[in-house]
Amino acid sequence: MTKISSVQALYDFCKKAFTPSGTSSSSSQAIQKLSSLLDKTSPADVGLKEDNSDDDRGHGFSGHNQFNRIARWVQPITYLNINENDNFTMCIFCLPTLSGIPLHDHPEMTVLSKVLYGSLHVKAYDWVEPAKIQKIRGPGYPPVRLAKLTVDKVLTASCGTSVLYPKSGGNIHCFTAVSTCAVLDILAPPYREAAGRKCTYYHDYPYSSFSIENGVDIIDGKEEDYAWLEEIDTPDDLYMITGEYKGPAIQV
Repeated sequence: MTKISSVQALYDFCKKAFTPSGTSSSSSQAIQKLSSLLDKTSPADVGLKEDNSDDDRGHGFSGHNQFNRIARWVQPITYLNINENDNFTMCIFCLPTLSGIPLHDHPEMTVLSKVLYGSLHVKAYDWVEPAKIQKIRGPGYPPVRLAKLTVDKVLTASCGTSVLYPKSGGNIHCFTAVSTCAVLDILAPPYREAAGRKCTYYHDYPYSSFSIENGVDIIDGKEEDYAWLEEIDTPDDLYMITGEYKGPAIQV
């Protein structure tokens, strides 16, 4: 009997566990099992080498706005799509040293992330409920909403799989590569703008940046555990390209 690949095992399990609404009724057990499978996944299992270096640079443009681009030598983040369907996405992000993915959210989504090699700093927030919102710059400007810091640490390949949920675990997060690294992500369900799952970017301000209105008060923790988040356009300095996934093919 031919042994199936690790990535095929991940896909097969996700296919059974996830529905368009996110997870099955046995989601806790499913997430635990999937995390265990991810923990055992190596770079070689998905066609990567651990010695990927920062020398593999590409000449490109920084930014998404064609009228506000700067031609320069940049080290892009590479996105590798393993599989995407209506229920989940399996993908890899390869980040050069000091590159980053800005603060963004995962609306109504569960996301599992496993660092395959290298290390990266993760900063993540969850919204404070009930929502506490401040208007800061008048008409035409988005308000800021209070969020609580839930993760602020460096993850390495030796770390276990991290999981975020729709309302907990750091659903709004950003990555900064401490060293060249790769992260295998499983997103369930996937981003779908038509279904209300649009990726939104944010800028975080210290809690002390804005005066307190309408009795907004911190109930627990310290000021440094909180921040005001403002919705922003996709940052111009986010430079990401699509690469070719070279791992084992998925049998769907």
